[in-house]
Amino acid sequence: MKKITTTALGLSFALSCLLTSVRAQDIALKPALLTPFQVTVAAADYKGKSAIALEMPKMATNEKTLAVLKGMDFHNGTIEATISGQPQANAGEGARGFVGIAFRVAADTSKMELFYIRPTNGRANDQVRRNHSTQYVSMPGFPWEKLRKETPEKYEAYADMVPAEWTKVKIEVKDETAKLYINGASQPALIVNDLKQGKDLRGSVGLWIGPGSLGHFTDLKVTKLD
Repeated sequence: MKKITTTALGLSFALSCLLTSVRAQDIALKPALLTPFQVTVAAADYKGKSAIALEMPKMATNEKTLAVLKGMDFHNGTIEATISGQPQANAGEGARGFVGIAFRVAADTSKMELFYIRPTNGRANDQVRRNHSTQYVSMPGFPWEKLRKETPEKYEAYADMVPAEWTKVKIEVKDETAKLYINGASQPALIVNDLKQGKDLRGSVGLWIGPGSLGHFTDLKVTKLD
Protein backbone atom coordinates (compact mmCIF):
# COMPACT_ATOMS: atom_id res chain seq x y z
CA MET A 1 0.00 0.00 0.00
CA LYS A 2 2.85 2.37 0.84
CA LYS A 3 4.48 1.75 -2.53
CA ILE A 4 1.25 2.45 -4.42
CA THR A 5 0.69 5.66 -2.44
CA THR A 6 4.21 6.87 -3.11
CA THR A 7 3.84 6.19 -6.84
CA ALA A 8 0.51 7.98 -6.94
CA LEU A 9 2.00 11.00 -5.18
CA GLY A 10 4.89 11.03 -7.64
CA LEU A 11 2.56 10.99 -10.62
CA SER A 12 0.44 13.72 -9.07
CA PHE A 13 3.50 15.91 -8.54
CA ALA A 14 4.70 15.36 -12.12
CA LEU A 15 1.27 16.25 -13.47
CA SER A 16 1.18 19.37 -11.31
CA CYS A 17 4.55 20.49 -12.66
CA LEU A 18 3.39 19.91 -16.22
CA LEU A 19 0.20 21.90 -15.73
CA THR A 20 2.01 24.84 -14.15
CA SER A 21 4.45 24.99 -17.06
CA VAL A 22 1.60 25.30 -19.59
CA ARG A 23 -0.15 28.62 -19.10
CA ALA A 24 -3.15 29.30 -21.32
CA GLN A 25 -4.66 32.77 -21.45
CA ASP A 26 -7.85 33.80 -23.25
CA ILE A 27 -7.56 37.51 -24.04
CA ALA A 28 -10.63 39.69 -24.52
CA LEU A 29 -9.16 42.17 -26.98
CA LYS A 30 -9.70 45.86 -26.22
CA PRO A 31 -7.92 48.96 -27.59
CA ALA A 32 -6.53 49.74 -24.12
CA LEU A 33 -4.61 46.45 -24.13
CA LEU A 34 -2.74 47.30 -27.34
CA THR A 35 0.07 49.64 -28.35
CA PRO A 36 -0.36 50.67 -32.02
CA PHE A 37 2.51 51.19 -34.46
CA GLN A 38 1.54 52.94 -37.73
CA VAL A 39 -2.07 51.68 -37.42
CA THR A 40 -5.30 52.80 -35.81
CA VAL A 41 -7.06 50.54 -33.30
CA ALA A 42 -10.79 50.52 -32.61
CA ALA A 43 -13.34 48.26 -30.98
CA ALA A 44 -15.84 46.82 -33.47
CA ASP A 45 -18.74 44.41 -33.82
CA TYR A 46 -17.93 42.35 -36.90
CA LYS A 47 -19.63 39.26 -38.30
CA GLY A 48 -21.33 38.53 -35.00
CA LYS A 49 -18.21 38.92 -32.85
CA SER A 50 -16.77 41.59 -30.58
CA ALA A 51 -13.49 42.43 -32.28
CA ILE A 52 -10.61 44.81 -32.79
CA ALA A 53 -10.41 46.68 -36.12
CA LEU A 54 -7.05 47.76 -37.53
CA GLU A 55 -6.46 50.21 -40.37
CA MET A 56 -3.49 52.11 -41.73
CA PRO A 57 -4.32 55.84 -41.82
CA LYS A 58 -1.48 56.63 -44.22
CA MET A 59 1.28 54.90 -46.12
CA ALA A 60 3.65 53.27 -43.64
CA THR A 61 7.42 53.64 -43.80
CA ASN A 62 8.02 49.89 -43.23
CA GLU A 63 6.23 46.60 -42.50
CA LYS A 64 6.02 47.24 -38.76
CA THR A 65 2.31 47.98 -39.01
CA LEU A 66 0.74 46.32 -36.00
CA ALA A 67 -0.83 46.66 -32.57
CA VAL A 68 1.24 44.98 -29.85
CA LEU A 69 -0.28 43.36 -26.77
CA LYS A 70 0.86 45.08 -23.59
CA GLY A 71 2.52 43.05 -20.86
CA MET A 72 2.97 39.86 -22.87
CA ASP A 73 6.21 37.86 -22.79
CA PHE A 74 6.09 34.96 -25.24
CA HIS A 75 8.82 32.53 -26.32
CA ASN A 76 7.50 29.02 -27.02
CA GLY A 77 3.88 27.92 -27.13
CA THR A 78 0.71 28.36 -29.14
CA ILE A 79 -1.15 31.44 -30.38
CA GLU A 80 -4.71 31.07 -31.60
CA ALA A 81 -6.96 33.77 -33.06
CA THR A 82 -9.82 34.40 -35.43
CA ILE A 83 -8.92 37.01 -38.03
CA SER A 84 -10.42 38.65 -41.10
CA GLY A 85 -8.74 40.69 -43.82
CA GLN A 86 -10.00 42.58 -46.84
CA PRO A 87 -8.78 45.36 -49.13
CA GLN A 88 -9.90 48.85 -48.18
CA ALA A 89 -12.41 50.49 -50.53
CA ASN A 90 -9.76 52.81 -51.98
CA ALA A 91 -6.93 50.25 -52.04
CA GLY A 92 -4.77 49.71 -55.11
CA GLU A 93 -4.92 46.69 -57.39
CA GLY A 94 -2.18 44.89 -55.49
CA ALA A 95 -4.04 44.90 -52.16
CA ARG A 96 -4.78 41.41 -50.89
CA GLY A 97 -6.35 42.06 -47.48
CA PHE A 98 -3.08 41.26 -45.69
CA VAL A 99 -3.73 40.28 -42.06
CA GLY A 100 -1.73 38.22 -39.59
CA ILE A 101 -0.22 37.54 -36.19
CA ALA A 102 3.27 38.61 -35.13
CA PHE A 103 5.10 36.86 -32.31
CA ARG A 104 8.24 37.35 -30.23
CA VAL A 105 7.81 41.07 -30.91
CA ALA A 106 10.49 43.27 -29.33
CA ALA A 107 9.23 46.16 -27.21
CA ASP A 108 10.33 48.69 -29.84
CA THR A 109 9.28 46.38 -32.74
CA SER A 110 12.91 46.21 -33.87
CA LYS A 111 12.57 42.42 -34.11
CA MET A 112 9.65 40.06 -34.70
CA GLU A 113 8.48 36.93 -36.47
CA LEU A 114 5.26 37.04 -38.49
CA PHE A 115 2.75 34.79 -40.22
CA TYR A 116 0.13 36.49 -42.35
CA ILE A 117 -2.47 35.59 -44.95
CA ARG A 118 -3.58 37.07 -48.26
CA PRO A 119 -7.34 36.32 -48.20
CA THR A 120 -8.07 37.40 -51.78
CA ASN A 121 -5.59 34.79 -53.00
CA GLY A 122 -7.35 31.83 -51.40
CA ARG A 123 -9.82 31.25 -54.22
CA ALA A 124 -8.16 33.17 -57.06
CA ASN A 125 -8.30 31.64 -60.55
CA ASP A 126 -4.53 32.16 -60.86
CA GLN A 127 -2.73 29.17 -59.30
CA VAL A 128 0.40 31.19 -58.58
CA ARG A 129 -1.65 33.62 -56.51
CA ARG A 130 -3.22 30.70 -54.65
CA ASN A 131 0.24 29.42 -53.79
CA HIS A 132 0.89 32.76 -52.07
CA SER A 133 -2.10 32.59 -49.69
CA THR A 134 0.01 32.23 -46.51
CA GLN A 135 3.33 33.95 -45.81
CA TYR A 136 6.14 33.98 -43.25
CA VAL A 137 8.40 37.01 -42.87
CA SER A 138 10.88 38.12 -40.22
CA MET A 139 12.10 41.55 -39.20
CA PRO A 140 14.62 42.89 -39.60
CA GLY A 141 16.14 41.62 -42.81
CA PHE A 142 13.66 39.14 -44.24
CA PRO A 143 10.73 40.76 -46.08
CA TRP A 144 8.58 38.68 -48.41
CA GLU A 145 10.32 40.03 -51.52
CA LYS A 146 13.73 38.76 -50.36
CA LEU A 147 12.41 35.37 -49.23
CA ARG A 148 10.44 34.80 -52.44
CA LYS A 149 13.39 35.77 -54.64
CA GLU A 150 16.08 33.81 -52.80
CA THR A 151 14.07 30.77 -51.67
CA PRO A 152 10.90 30.60 -53.77
CA GLU A 153 8.02 28.53 -52.32
CA LYS A 154 9.80 27.89 -49.01
CA TYR A 155 8.08 30.52 -46.89
CA GLU A 156 4.59 30.73 -48.45
CA ALA A 157 1.90 28.19 -49.27
CA TYR A 158 -1.73 27.64 -50.24
CA ALA A 159 -4.68 27.52 -47.86
CA ASP A 160 -8.37 28.01 -48.52
CA MET A 161 -9.73 31.32 -47.23
CA VAL A 162 -12.19 34.06 -48.16
CA PRO A 163 -11.69 37.83 -47.83
CA ALA A 164 -13.86 39.69 -45.29
CA GLU A 165 -14.80 36.39 -43.59
CA TRP A 166 -13.46 34.98 -40.36
CA THR A 167 -10.41 32.70 -40.65
CA LYS A 168 -9.16 30.71 -37.68
CA VAL A 169 -5.39 30.63 -37.31
CA LYS A 170 -3.14 28.73 -34.93
CA ILE A 171 0.60 29.21 -34.62
CA GLU A 172 2.79 26.69 -32.81
CA VAL A 173 6.25 27.90 -31.83
CA LYS A 174 9.13 25.82 -30.51
CA ASP A 175 12.66 27.28 -30.53
CA GLU A 176 13.55 27.72 -34.25
CA THR A 177 10.37 26.12 -35.63
CA ALA A 178 6.92 27.63 -36.20
CA LYS A 179 3.85 26.09 -37.81
CA LEU A 180 0.77 27.85 -39.15
CA TYR A 181 -2.60 26.08 -39.14
CA ILE A 182 -5.68 27.43 -40.95
CA ASN A 183 -9.33 26.87 -40.03
CA GLY A 184 -8.81 23.94 -37.68
CA ALA A 185 -6.81 21.79 -40.09
CA SER A 186 -4.94 18.90 -38.47
CA GLN A 187 -1.90 19.59 -40.63
CA PRO A 188 -0.09 22.94 -40.92
CA ALA A 189 -0.41 24.97 -44.11
CA LEU A 190 3.09 26.38 -43.62
CA ILE A 191 6.11 25.14 -41.64
CA VAL A 192 9.21 27.23 -40.92
CA ASN A 193 12.15 25.33 -39.44
CA ASP A 194 14.61 28.23 -39.37
CA LEU A 195 13.04 31.26 -37.70
CA LYS A 196 15.28 34.06 -38.86
CA GLN A 197 15.69 35.90 -35.55
CA GLY A 198 16.91 32.74 -33.80
CA LYS A 199 15.57 30.39 -31.15
CA ASP A 200 16.20 32.68 -28.16
CA LEU A 201 14.15 35.69 -29.20
CA ARG A 202 11.14 36.37 -26.99
CA GLY A 203 8.64 39.19 -26.84
CA SER A 204 5.00 40.10 -27.22
CA VAL A 205 2.22 39.12 -29.62
CA GLY A 206 0.98 41.57 -32.24
CA LEU A 207 -2.02 42.01 -34.51
CA TRP A 208 -0.69 42.90 -37.97
CA ILE A 209 -2.09 44.32 -41.22
CA GLY A 210 -0.46 45.14 -44.54
CA PRO A 211 -0.89 48.02 -47.01
CA GLY A 212 -4.41 48.85 -48.16
CA SER A 213 -5.99 46.40 -45.71
CA LEU A 214 -8.77 46.43 -43.15
CA GLY A 215 -8.22 43.78 -40.49
CA HIS A 216 -10.40 42.39 -37.72
CA PHE A 217 -9.21 40.24 -34.81
CA THR A 218 -10.97 38.30 -32.05
CA ASP A 219 -10.79 35.10 -29.95
CA LEU A 220 -7.12 35.54 -29.06
CA LYS A 221 -5.65 32.76 -26.91
CA VAL A 222 -2.00 32.48 -25.93
CA THR A 223 -0.56 29.32 -24.37
CA LYS A 224 2.99 29.62 -23.04
CA LEU A 225 5.16 26.54 -22.73
CA ASP A 226 8.08 28.21 -20.97
